[in-house]
Amino acid sequence: MQLDLEGRRAVVTGASLGIGAATARLLADMGAEVEFCARNKAAVEDLSAYQPAGNGSLKGHLADMGNKQSVEEFVSAVSDSGPVSILVNNVGASPSRNFQYMSDEEWTELHELNLMSAVRCTRHFLPDMRNQKWGRVVMIASGAAKYPGAALVDYAATKAAMIATGKALAGKYGRDGVLINSVLPGLIHTAMWDRAAGEVADSSGVSAEEVLSNNSKSVPVGRYGTAEEVANVIAFLCSEAASYVNGAAIDVDGGQGTHV
Repeated sequence: MQLDLEGRRAVVTGASLGIGAATARLLADMGAEVEFCARNKAAVEDLSAYQPAGNGSLKGHLADMGNKQSVEEFVSAVSDSGPVSILVNNVGASPSRNFQYMSDEEWTELHELNLMSAVRCTRHFLPDMRNQKWGRVVMIASGAAKYPGAALVDYAATKAAMIATGKALAGKYGRDGVLINSVLPGLIHTAMWDRAAGEVADSSGVSAEEVLSNNSKSVPVGRYGTAEEVANVIAFLCSEAASYVNGAAIDVDGGQGTHV
């Protein structure tokens, strides 16, 4: 099975930690030249210092993907080094809030970060992929896109839109050798879920550890997943081994989802 990415240039957005960082490291281990972005300078420097197991490399950029100008500066800087053949649209936020009291501005801000960053990056790098007759775009969505909850209503809406965007583009550009898929993580032990557990703990009187333990009981495999387990699926979709996978929305949730 061909999993080697040597000679490929890859972009991962929002790679300061969690799934993004794990994906950037793995793609570099597989031989890709990876450029990534984050808003945190220390995180960018830390990930840039990673020494890949293979012949790949990592180069970080400071960027606010919720800001159109910052996105344009990031993608232009990446393109200065050559054409890109792999794009992982990972950046995103999932604030927990009450629908009744959310402003139009809050809806717009999350839409800009979660959805429009993916639209802008895909639009920018797609010509490179079409010219090369080979490309991979992976939308990092969420199980919340299928199973939305009221506390994350705007997050779920943006992630559902990412899946729809990926599906539509997969149908149009597959003949150009550009394959576009979505990955839907479930309960993955990242800072996002630690934060959410802390919020529940503060309002319920139980510890964050108890909240995490109770949540994992709903997963058939009996535990939270790891960022590395999600990165494994993303890396597969970025490889030649996934040459007939296009327009898919793949759950990485330990079997928690009940949708057939």
